[in-house]
Amino acid sequence: MAVYTEVNDEDLACFVAEYDIGGVLACKGIAEGVENTNYILRTEKGAYILTLYEKRVRRDDLPFFMALMEHLSASGVTCPTPIRRRNGKVLGELAGRPAALISFLEGVWIKKPNVEHCGAVGRALAAMHNATLGFPMERPNALSLAGWEMLYGQADGRADSVQAGLDAAIAEELAFHRAHWPQGLPTGVIHADLFPDNVFFLKGRLSGLIDFYFACTDILAYDVAICLNAWCFEPDHAYNATKGRALLAGYRAVRPLSDAEMAAMPVLARGSALRFMLTRLVDWLNVPPGALVKPKDPLEYWKKLRFHQRVASPAEYGFDL
Repeated sequence: MAVYTEVNDEDLACFVAEYDIGGVLACKGIAEGVENTNYILRTEKGAYILTLYEKRVRRDDLPFFMALMEHLSASGVTCPTPIRRRNGKVLGELAGRPAALISFLEGVWIKKPNVEHCGAVGRALAAMHNATLGFPMERPNALSLAGWEMLYGQADGRADSVQAGLDAAIAEELAFHRAHWPQGLPTGVIHADLFPDNVFFLKGRLSGLIDFYFACTDILAYDVAICLNAWCFEPDHAYNATKGRALLAGYRAVRPLSDAEMAAMPVLARGSALRFMLTRLVDWLNVPPGALVKPKDPLEYWKKLRFHQRVASPAEYGFDL
């Protein structure tokens, strides 16, 4: 979440009038994340998240995201859901941007996840994957192999300004994945960004998943690899196999992983680290002027990638083979 686009009071009042949620009491920007502009909106009938979709989010993808959240909520997955306007639609326009109101989800995200948090995330991710089996829509992953090549091009040879030799190392890593990316694994709708700040906990229990704006159709086990990267490394970038074991056990208790999915985990985790390193690198090099957001360090994910390059067996992630 972030604030790129300012909204004036008059435009906000007109936008809110298209909903049956009462008048505006307060509206405050949320200055976290890198994708969309977000405000917490309080009205006479409750609290909501007001999201303005910025240029990186394609307008044509928005119906997929809205329908996915509605489907997941109806399937028992606790997540924010779009609020429908008086005309029955979920999308409007505000300050020249596509915009939507989303239900407010109670809870906080955990800055220092423990083993129990990791197990809960594994179970929630598997439940989400199971719930999407009946979802009829698809969206290609724009940040898979071809997308990584595009991001590398957007860095425009400037990676060495972040770390000497990084440009050539990225090119070598991209060549590895072109040759070794897994084929034939089970696919479905994945969250693709289930970091700690996208998972809420309340009174020690997982209270819901948020931010589905990277969701897409891809390898289900790739989503697990993303979570291993996001949840199971310590601040010194050392992998915590105990947390990994809890996350994997939680996931497998709800949705079993095949032998092929487990065998592919080192490459999937390596690719996941590359993907987030590249998006962070591009953001680091291209922060929009005036944005109230601090870009995240791409070298954090380069260090994680270096760990995955040394992994010799899926057991190192915490699999009980």
